Amino acid sequence: MNRLAAAILIAFSSTSAVLAQAPAAAIQAPAFNLEADVKRVMKEFDVPGIAIAVVKDGKVLAAQGFGVRKLGDPTPVDGKTLFEIASNSKAFTAAGLAMLVDQGKLSWDDPVIKHLPDFRMYDPYVTAEMTVRDLLTHRSGLGLGAGDLMWWPTTTFSTDEIIHNLRYIKPATSFRNSYAYDNLLYIVAGKIIAMKSGKPWGETMREWILTPVGMNTTTTSLEEHANNGNVSAPHSKINGKAAVVKPMPVANAIGAVGINTNAEDIARWMNVLLDEGRVGKDASGKEVRLWSEKQAREMWTAQTPMKIGQPRPPLAATKPNFFAYGLGFQLRDYQGKLVAMHGGALQGFYSRVLLVPEAKLGIAIFTNAESGPSLNALQYRLMDQYLGVAPTDWIGRIADVDKEMHAKELERVKKESATRAAHSKPSLPLAAYEGQYQDAWYGVATIRKVDKKQVMSFSRTPDLTGELEHFQHDTFIVRWKERNFNADAYVTFSLDHDGSIERMRMKPISTETDFSYDFQDLLFTPVKEEKKEK
Repeated sequence: MNRLAAAILIAFSSTSAVLAQAPAAAIQAPAFNLEADVKRVMKEFDVPGIAIAVVKDGKVLAAQGFGVRKLGDPTPVDGKTLFEIASNSKAFTAAGLAMLVDQGKLSWDDPVIKHLPDFRMYDPYVTAEMTVRDLLTHRSGLGLGAGDLMWWPTTTFSTDEIIHNLRYIKPATSFRNSYAYDNLLYIVAGKIIAMKSGKPWGETMREWILTPVGMNTTTTSLEEHANNGNVSAPHSKINGKAAVVKPMPVANAIGAVGINTNAEDIARWMNVLLDEGRVGKDASGKEVRLWSEKQAREMWTAQTPMKIGQPRPPLAATKPNFFAYGLGFQLRDYQGKLVAMHGGALQGFYSRVLLVPEAKLGIAIFTNAESGPSLNALQYRLMDQYLGVAPTDWIGRIADVDKEMHAKELERVKKESATRAAHSKPSLPLAAYEGQYQDAWYGVATIRKVDKKQVMSFSRTPDLTGELEHFQHDTFIVRWKERNFNADAYVTFSLDHDGSIERMRMKPISTETDFSYDFQDLLFTPVKEEKKEK
């Protein structure tokens, strides 16, 4: 996202109600009732609270909340309630770099090592060729979410340690070969912004973007919430039901996921994006811009093609004709119009921001739950409404497809368990699997006996601790103590010729596990005890 401009502040009511009238054609659509639709979504997808912002033609049509901030507490969500918007922060980082380009302090096609001389990727060629543009376009060769376990869930890694450890992560494809979403290179981008501004990323975002735009209640860290009582609590599914969970601080991943905001502030941001960085006029009447028209076009120009999937028949109309990633935005079409959009996901929060430049339309949806289908349902419901498209029951259709897919995944996992070699035994005594295991980029995981149970713990991630249970042969399942992770994983040991453990691999059990639990990218080898000197 980009800079702030104090020059224009939009007056919002304290309850974030509708602030301007939508076009007559949109209002008169008989099936449309925002409150009813949102409440239906909350019930259908088990979402405690939602905030919605809609802007059109420079006006704020809606900036309001629905439901509650926290289950068990009747305090409602309103337009000022803060949500963690996770990867929707990437647009702010892209805008920060665009401003540096306008200032002549860097070029999009500068090698990263020109600005961060110690930057290294696994492949020396990629290190030399990686540009500032490449940091934002998900074409580095890294696999999906590679290295995310260094910041997700909350870890003790510093930002600099994360950037340093990039050199140990093996690529999944060749450089610039294909799209694979990553977070770590946006952390690198945030570091460049901090170095060029001489201030931390959060301070820079506030000075360059948040304050000029008037996003005065938006924060760049959870610590800033201490004096603000209007903050949504995170909720995750535990045994299939939404429950309050603790927040997940990610101070080491700013640049990728650092912004926390609300419906009122995001409405201001969307209007600035739709106006190509303009924030009004100064006292002399001169136009004030955060970034140039040229950089606005650059951010919304396709950089990396993305594969187009085939949706289920009920959702056929959602299939785009083109799909690509720009700089901090996904780009696609809907109903013949360009859509620049992004999603965000952190523990307990999902969000989506989408902009239709031709229609001067912006829509933001924040939820305090982990439900992608709820965002999809509201996204298409609201786009159809404000683009004048004949209404479709997206809520019902998406709910049906979601239930079908979830049921199939449960059946797959059940079948996998039923067909295992249930009577097989580990090759070694359980005590032989205990000890420390080292991965090149993550570090150490430990297996030890605790109260007659084998317990795995990740040294840099306090909450990644769970009991091991035997699955089959030399494969176990780790069931994490924090059940809201929904990320239980297979743990498989391979033996060397002498019967000792050569390596340990992991992978999530469910395809529904968030990709940031990139267990499959780890390659653990036993840490050998140093021989004692005689």
